[in-house]
Amino acid sequence: MIQGFEEQTEPLTEYEENKLLPPIVRGLMTKVGKEKAVTNSDIVNGLRNNLHLSLTGARVRKIINHIRTHDIVPCLIATSNGYYIASTEQELREYEDSLLGREEAIRQVRQSIQRQRIARYAPQQPVLFP
Repeated sequence: MIQGFEEQTEPLTEYEENKLLPPIVRGLMTKVGKEKAVTNSDIVNGLRNNLHLSLTGARVRKIINHIRTHDIVPCLIATSNGYYIASTEQELREYEDSLLGREEAIRQVRQSIQRQRIARYAPQQPVLFP
């Protein structure tokens, strides 16, 4: 679990794994190609309205993360249009590049915060020869 993001990063509950995961996987398996992309809110609303299941957008993202990291729906990517299964290698390469760029941007921010913390809170060295 990541501090400050407990809801988003808490492991899947039994309810999520047994009740929510299967219909989400079934639905995503039909979303081949970007023209069939489904949004987070589409998933939330579909499960609430059609199956009377309760979940939040944050937990959908966690379930999607679980699906990806456990290879349950291969080649599942996301764009501003939603989640879908990539239909070409080029789509997968572009998505990998996008993830790498985001990973590098997060690293840069982390390193900046680390420098700033050290500069602000590291013990100041006394001036030996004023």
